[in-house]
Amino acid sequence: MTSLSLYYHRQRGPLCLVLYGLSVAFFVIAWIVRTVPPQSTLSLIFALVGLVILILATGFHHLTVADEIDRLRISFGPLPLFQRSVLYEEVIRADVDRTTFIEGWGIHLSPRGDWVWNLWGRDCVAIQMKRGTLRIGTDDAENLAAFVNGRVEELGLNAEEH
Repeated sequence: MTSLSLYYHRQRGPLCLVLYGLSVAFFVIAWIVRTVPPQSTLSLIFALVGLVILILATGFHHLTVADEIDRLRISFGPLPLFQRSVLYEEVIRADVDRTTFIEGWGIHLSPRGDWVWNLWGRDCVAIQMKRGTLRIGTDDAENLAAFVNGRVEELGLNAEEH
């Protein structure tokens, strides 16, 4: 690996399609109940729920993992509501792993006590850091783990030095 090596991967998940459909359903219901008393309140509630679901759908449409020279950026999008970066100097190693069924999708603490950022599927990379573990769901686990380990080695940040 050279200092010019970069990593960029975008994973798309079909779950957002369900959220888009649900959002449309709430907008349709808001339109239908606009004439049912109390017109403004009920219609407004359905429209607002539809809007919140639409925002969440665009926030979780895809998961991008990208190298930024000194850190790895993890972001959901295209609406950048949720993003995180991991400094390579904090990384001990990266291992190909799998999330459990219970860990599911989204951003949350797992029953194992570490953070999970997952869009779709169970393949992930477990990034062991000085303070905890971050599991990043990806359909490119082998390449991501190899890249992170290579970047840590390249920067001279091996676990033996810490």
